[in-house]
Amino acid sequence: MKNSSPPTDAGNSVSVRLLSPFRYPGGKTWLVPTVREWLASMMPKPVEFIEPFAGGAIVGLNVAFRQLADHVTLVELDEEVAAVWHCIIYGDVTHLANKIVTFNLTPNSVKEEFSRIPTSLEDKAFRVILRNRINRGGIMAAGAGMLRYGENGKGIKSRWYPETLKKRVLEIAKLREHITFIRGDGLRVLEQNANRANVVFFVDPPYTTGGKQAGKRLYSHYQLDHEQLFSIANKLTGDFLMTYSSDEKVRQLAQRHNFDMQEIEMKTSHHVKMTELLISRDLAWLR
Repeated sequence: MKNSSPPTDAGNSVSVRLLSPFRYPGGKTWLVPTVREWLASMMPKPVEFIEPFAGGAIVGLNVAFRQLADHVTLVELDEEVAAVWHCIIYGDVTHLANKIVTFNLTPNSVKEEFSRIPTSLEDKAFRVILRNRINRGGIMAAGAGMLRYGENGKGIKSRWYPETLKKRVLEIAKLREHITFIRGDGLRVLEQNANRANVVFFVDPPYTTGGKQAGKRLYSHYQLDHEQLFSIANKLTGDFLMTYSSDEKVRQLAQRHNFDMQEIEMKTSHHVKMTELLISRDLAWLR
């Protein structure tokens, strides 16, 4: 059943709550208003919102914050990214927040921090956030380099906002009862929940198809069987929204499964306009 009155700010990107502590390649902040519009078209609201490739999780966090589903489940395979979410959702988040605001960021302190083996989940999570914030573009894959000049010559301090980061991790922690985190294979989680009609899925795989190599450069886990993903999506009882780069191979996969497609405009972090594909069974709510 459709709800004819979605929130009036559904298309307003200014209203997106910036909760994630990550700078994430391919992050979907720009898509959050569209996801809100999608969820607002549902009545009743979903029992659960599952994001099987969470990454920086900006979409799932906004869904939890606005209570657009009764519960949010975030899934991430990457061990280091998973350590951050596990710490915030289940660990000593106060310890993590305090370490962020008390750390004196200098090239020497960074070198010393990374020379030590972390002895706790909180220490590991801190190191992941630190590396994400001081690396160029937030890239954490092997071989990624640190910022040299950054904004206005600030170098590695360009994206290090300790008070803001502290606020964000503590705000997420307030949502703990509404969020489950799973470190695991997103495809498997999709399969495990395929027969649940009252669950929706936001599928944003951080993997490149069509022979492109961007995924390999940006992510530690960049390989995915895209045909398997589409096959699983076709078996989902609950609704799903999938986003991909606008790619001919993806279009062919969507057509083969009789999925609906629509291009949507986005802006990169450098304000370059590009298009991505939204894929679902029915995108009538978007038109």
